[in-house]
Amino acid sequence: MSRGGDKRGARGKGSSDMTKFALVLGIVAVIGAGWLFWSVRGSVLGTPATGPLLELDLNDAEVYQQLAQGITSGDQTGTIGIFEFGDYQCPGCGGFALSVKPQIDLALVQTGRAYFQYFDFPLTHMHPHAFLAARAARCAADQDQYWEYHQELFRNQSSWSGRQSAIGAFLGYGEGLGLDQDTFEACLKSDKYADVVTANMSLGRDAGVSGTPTIFLMVKGQGLRPVMHNDFQSIEAAIETALEDLEAARN
Repeated sequence: MSRGGDKRGARGKGSSDMTKFALVLGIVAVIGAGWLFWSVRGSVLGTPATGPLLELDLNDAEVYQQLAQGITSGDQTGTIGIFEFGDYQCPGCGGFALSVKPQIDLALVQTGRAYFQYFDFPLTHMHPHAFLAARAARCAADQDQYWEYHQELFRNQSSWSGRQSAIGAFLGYGEGLGLDQDTFEACLKSDKYADVVTANMSLGRDAGVSGTPTIFLMVKGQGLRPVMHNDFQSIEAAIETALEDLEAARN
């Protein structure tokens, strides 16, 4: 576990932040909406965006809500929402993606009981390729291969994570998945989705996220609950507790 990076950090910063977080989660989770506000500056220069857009004004609530968005797996009308803030270069996130998320998919998402959303939270101060990896996955989403690319990044994390440049590896994973290489490369070597990833980072900070992976639950649209341990049993237990609390509140 990397110091300060892969710890579980979900401390709330007050009801206003959590309300803002819940509002955004409730209205933005659409794959592909990230074409909003992106420029072609990066693609013209052939220089990929590898870090947050410092000039992005996220004090504008309308802009913020349009940009901050997770990628959804499952039926979003389900009773239970499971939200992960993750970093593709984080070893703990890799373990979660490869061992815990398949259990969530099988037991909760595929049965229609829950939906899952992934929000980018690259820890750029310690993981230099994480921001570009988040953009690469969203570029793969343009060709309906988000989750496949998501898994490729985590399966091969130890290979690309230590490289001086990860662009070649990221292009190779796209080729292996059969993506149109010209389209994928043009996206990767631009600043497309840099605004979306930057907004997701802001959203996570507003919710008190300080490390990855951080998991939240929303049960029957009622509030947001941080899950303190990122194993499947703890997530399942947190869901049952939330359901019991709601039932008790009604009686």
